[in-house]
Amino acid sequence: ALLDPEIKLVTLQGTAGTGKTLLALACALEQRRFYRQIYVTRPVVPLSNKDIGYLPGDIQSKLDPYMQPLWDNLKLIKGQFEKHDSTPRRIDEMLENEKISIAPLAYIRGRSLSNIYFIVDEAQNLTPLEIKTVISRAGEGTKIVFTGDIHQIDTPYLDSESNGLSYLIDKAKGDPLFAHITLEKGERSPLANLANERL
Repeated sequence: ALLDPEIKLVTLQGTAGTGKTLLALACALEQRRFYRQIYVTRPVVPLSNKDIGYLPGDIQSKLDPYMQPLWDNLKLIKGQFEKHDSTPRRIDEMLENEKISIAPLAYIRGRSLSNIYFIVDEAQNLTPLEIKTVISRAGEGTKIVFTGDIHQIDTPYLDSESNGLSYLIDKAKGDPLFAHITLEKGERSPLANLANERL
């Protein structure tokens, strides 16, 4: 589904450490020639629900910690290649030329996103209306992948059933443009698996 050009909307659900973001990003890079840009984003939702205004620094330094997991995944992908392989250098060039863009979800407001492989990470922290708003930004040739864990919600007024990711999975089921993938096996570490299974 992530590599199928006919499927324009994909949800990727799984517990922490199953590789949702990594898989979505790797598939986007595999198809980079077919899209104008790879746009990777996530909502800015603090783990403690404190406003980012309390953090020191300018807006970019306040947002950087929220985007860091996306950069970590990109770094992990680049590290999988042999030294003589030119892929890591090409990924760096794509970042320099903004063929890969990593930014907070709030930055898409008012945009029309055409011919983009669009990844929305941590989608379980979005409301159904926010999910609809994101999808309505999609222009011709765009593919949207929502990743998330419906049991790991940081937004205080959402739960495993009322969040936007669960809503989308339920409402889009059966549509030929849509596919859903559930990842079950944790890949991060035995310790992360312990947290998912026992806590």
